[in-house]
Amino acid sequence: MSEATRTRPDEDAPTGSPETGERDELTGETDVAPERSARSRISREQVILLLGIPVVVVLVLGGWVWWRATASLDAIESRQLAWGTLLDLTWEHVKITLVTTVFVLAAAVPLGVLLTRKGFDKAAPLVVGIGNIGQAAPAIGLVVLFAIWINFGFWTAVLAFTLYGVLPVLRNTIVGLQGVDRTLIEAGRGMGMSGRGVLLRIELPLAIPVIMAGVRTALVLVVGVASFGTFVDAGGLGALIQTGVVLSRNSILISGGLLIALLALLVDWVGRVLETALRPKGL
Repeated sequence: MSEATRTRPDEDAPTGSPETGERDELTGETDVAPERSARSRISREQVILLLGIPVVVVLVLGGWVWWRATASLDAIESRQLAWGTLLDLTWEHVKITLVTTVFVLAAAVPLGVLLTRKGFDKAAPLVVGIGNIGQAAPAIGLVVLFAIWINFGFWTAVLAFTLYGVLPVLRNTIVGLQGVDRTLIEAGRGMGMSGRGVLLRIELPLAIPVIMAGVRTALVLVVGVASFGTFVDAGGLGALIQTGVVLSRNSILISGGLLIALLALLVDWVGRVLETALRPKGL
């Protein structure tokens, strides 16, 4: 066979590769590696969410501030929507949310860890089932019951909202820890790690994305139910909604609802930032 007719693999074979993402000379198409494409897509989605949510919050809040500064309000609306009043109510709402979230994490994460340990794991379905029943109860009813049982005030609202927000974090902690690859756990034990070392260095870091998803859900849930704090003298932006309903002032009612919605978006964004920062490399 002559050298001119001999087939040369390097000329006739496609030069592109799905693994490298290089250009195919025969088809003129570029094959993108699935793994790299997935990473790029996830990265773009994260960037859009991390940058887009604050922009939306700032734009909507800016529009509302412009309306508040230029609108013709009567005496009741001016008093309820005064800048000082709004700042006080917002701070009360944020304080309820922050303290409740700390209590939720302090209760749900250790309990979730305990319910995944040997000897306690059989009780996990029962505990989660009880939590589901508790969360099915109306939040306003839970707040009022605690107010009658204990007293009115800030800590009554925090206790009621803590019980209401525990379930998402508890459930996701259990699911996240149960989803860790058992071979990694056995490998850690084979390296001489103690049970505590395996938990802190392998299980919890790998379960962080799932746990943080539950924390974000709890944050948004607590921001919403914290509006009921006004019924037990705990303060918060719910006072605007209550006043708007009682006095038939739609401007006050809508303002309260809008500010609570923006606060929920903002705390969800904070949770997303923390989830991204705490996510182990490679996940």
